[in-house]
Amino acid sequence: MSKIHCEYRKNGSVAAITLNDGKGNIVDRAMMEEIQTLLNSLKENSALKLIVFAGAGKHFSYGASVEEHKKENAAAMLKSFHALFYTIRDLSIPCMAKITGQCLGGGLELALMCDILFADRTARLGQPEIALGVFPPPASIILPEKIGLARAEDLLITGKIISADEGYMYGLLNSVSESREAMDAMAEEWINAYILPRSASSLRFAVRAARIKFNHVLSNFLPQLESLYLDKLMETKDANEGINSFIEKRKPNWYNN
Repeated sequence: MSKIHCEYRKNGSVAAITLNDGKGNIVDRAMMEEIQTLLNSLKENSALKLIVFAGAGKHFSYGASVEEHKKENAAAMLKSFHALFYTIRDLSIPCMAKITGQCLGGGLELALMCDILFADRTARLGQPEIALGVFPPPASIILPEKIGLARAEDLLITGKIISADEGYMYGLLNSVSESREAMDAMAEEWINAYILPRSASSLRFAVRAARIKFNHVLSNFLPQLESLYLDKLMETKDANEGINSFIEKRKPNWYNN
């Protein structure tokens, strides 16, 4: 069973990708690989002007699979996950995330990679990885670039979950609507006004230009954080304890090393 669905809209100008695993849209390796295959298929689509990510049901995504964060799975998981960020970087096609409900961990990181983030008032945003004794490599780079170091550190170090209104105040969200229907309507208006009248080719140059620093930072520092995660963090007792305690549904017993 496929974990994503793609629909081409606006005469093929928009690729609407829906995360849909039926249980919180967990971004596991199977879903990552499906998204990767789809993104690869878009490389030669010169008419495409926008990619839209959304979640089926009440939530955008609960995040990545905690089971796949275990030491024996972490390298393969991170490689697959980070490949998505490099592919989105290289495509340079404008991307939008439409967020409702929980948008956490790896789910928020995927949304953060988008250029435009719309949400409704049910949205809850956060990087709670610290509660598991780990950290989110992409968010550790992207959040400071998007909302500034002070606010990024607040989210990354505390693991707090914020509301849609707080996300808008932080500058994380471009718009907050009263309902999912209102969010969808606003997104449609935005697409009609700012995407459809533009050249697909020129939009890609605009994305590349706007993100020239962002892409440089991502390209240079994400491999370093991946190495820090795999070679240092996952060698500690606490990173493994945090993940195992979550899977075993118990409180972690921190060793502080």
